[in-house]
Amino acid sequence: MTHQVKGVVAKSKGEPVSIETIEIPNPGPGEVLIDVKACGVCHTDLHYREGAINDEFPFLLGHEAAGLVEEVGEGVTDLIPGDFVILNWRAVCGHCRSCRRGRPWNCFSTHNATQKMKLDGKELSPALGIGAFAEKTLVAAGQATKVNPEAKPEVAGLIGCGVMAGLGAAMNTGQVSRGDSVAVFGCGGVGDAAIEGSRLAGAHTIIAVDIDSTKLEWAKEFGATHTIDSSKVDPVEAIREITDGNGVDVAIEAIGLPITYEQAFYSRDLAGTVVLVGVPNPEMKIELPMIEIFGRGGTLKSSWYGDCLPSRDFPMLIDLYLQGRLELDRFVSETIELDEVEEAFHKMERGEVLRSVVIL
Repeated sequence: MTHQVKGVVAKSKGEPVSIETIEIPNPGPGEVLIDVKACGVCHTDLHYREGAINDEFPFLLGHEAAGLVEEVGEGVTDLIPGDFVILNWRAVCGHCRSCRRGRPWNCFSTHNATQKMKLDGKELSPALGIGAFAEKTLVAAGQATKVNPEAKPEVAGLIGCGVMAGLGAAMNTGQVSRGDSVAVFGCGGVGDAAIEGSRLAGAHTIIAVDIDSTKLEWAKEFGATHTIDSSKVDPVEAIREITDGNGVDVAIEAIGLPITYEQAFYSRDLAGTVVLVGVPNPEMKIELPMIEIFGRGGTLKSSWYGDCLPSRDFPMLIDLYLQGRLELDRFVSETIELDEVEEAFHKMERGEVLRSVVIL
């Protein structure tokens, strides 16, 4: 038996997405069928549509989602129909060398559903192994993390990607702690989540850097204590002025550009940390004097999915949200329907929204 549902499909590179009827099989061993309730519109989905991830068209887009477990396959014991879950793209294996060393957040063998969803008999490539711009989707059981059902789906789903990436860049990768100073370069959804994470971790000074005045205003709402318009001033000099000439303890680059990474590198204090969470394209390169890398000490890190462990982090973050300690509602700029995803991409490109969220 297959399920016939509506989904947002990118059929070819750079072409507008379309609403199609897709076929989803019943869950097999280790798989679960999810009744999707909400899915955020993330830059990664746009990258898939543009062919910037790979050329395995057609893609079933959407990955930042929350929903209800509808059916479970053989061998699934930790989920039952009706469970409220956030979907993730890191289903840790538990057996690879990283998992065996107690570092499952670096799992080298994350996995997806074995069976394929299809369009007119042709296999679809689900974005990040999820494909949640659809009424239902099929994922590996490890990609569905059970959380408190009191959370609204439109905010809960955001933890599945952008919010987790930013929060984790600050709290997990950067290890921001009480009294630290932090600079965040790029104040979109991921950057604002890094600001929020820094606030939660107890940072004393949180400096938001961007060239968009609207985004800098958004950053204040998430906890930025200072803002810098880097189109008008040298951000490195401005950061040093704010920090008594020292630089920040943690500099987080949330754009993925060589110039902003270099600014982050030079804006940190001696023995400070640089965290790259912005995604660069494969052609980008950076040059830094080795004496500066050596002489400044500290740490240069990359943050992949906020170094998160979904089973640990998702329920904790939802609890913080329900306690009123984590600002998730502010990330939702608008709620939309499936047939509005293409326009949401354009709004995102124009910097008009933090997150458009599809409600199903």
